[in-house]
Amino acid sequence: MSSRSIPSDPDLGSYLAQVRRYPMLDAKAEIELVRRWRDRRDRKALDRLVGSHLRLVVKVARSFRGYALPFAELISEGNLGLMQAIERFDPDRGFRLSTYAIWWIRAQLQDLVVRSSSLVRMGTTASQKRLFFNLRRLAAKHEEIHGGDLSPETVRSIAQTLGVHESEVIEMSRRMSGRDASLNEPMDTSGETERQDFLIDEDEDPELRVLNRDEAEKRHKRLEFALGTLRPRERQILIERQLSDAPKTLEDLGLHYGVSRERVRQIEARAIEKLGKVMRGDAAQPAAWGS
Repeated sequence: MSSRSIPSDPDLGSYLAQVRRYPMLDAKAEIELVRRWRDRRDRKALDRLVGSHLRLVVKVARSFRGYALPFAELISEGNLGLMQAIERFDPDRGFRLSTYAIWWIRAQLQDLVVRSSSLVRMGTTASQKRLFFNLRRLAAKHEEIHGGDLSPETVRSIAQTLGVHESEVIEMSRRMSGRDASLNEPMDTSGETERQDFLIDEDEDPELRVLNRDEAEKRHKRLEFALGTLRPRERQILIERQLSDAPKTLEDLGLHYGVSRERVRQIEARAIEKLGKVMRGDAAQPAAWGS
């Protein structure tokens, strides 16, 4: 069995049995394998490192079974955390790989739970994750298990304990006590009307999107033509002052062209005036603009 293989639910029993066949490593062998992988990218060394720590992944994954995720998915995600730990582990720091890996495995599983807990993301900051994983436990300590809004005293206590705002506690509690609704959920007894029928598409109308794109292309062509009507120095000064992500100062351009700051300003103003006339259509226009 490859140490990277991902178990499916029907094969989970066989996977767990094979995990137990991998021998545990002593400290000396572990360091040798880590260095072989780090220095020579020895695949056999990697497989032995991963295989000897798959028991640890299973153990940590079991502690996350209360979140209603398939156990096989928890193990697969935990294996990703283990791989990250092996990649970053430094044996010269004096501690074992398992001590280091457990934190990466747990972090990977926590991310999975947060991503999977709702169609609407619960939050990704460290404080939001801490709130998500501890809210139920702290609420239970205050005997707040009725499913409604938490009492002000409980909200205040949890916020102080976890170092978050009270509003965050209230919002997270309401989101966790709700449920995700299917877009195909019937909205009447006939079953002919679904929730998705009432969703409003906020995207731009396709026809309007095409018109806007065509108009933008025409403006771009007009601008290119207008810039071509300017003298080289006028065009360059205008680009440096008006069309650059980091516009240059009048002083910088004056030094570059060997003229005064006021002269650069006058050249820029004249270029803008010329450009405006062409863009407004006061000058001859290529037929391609209307195509």
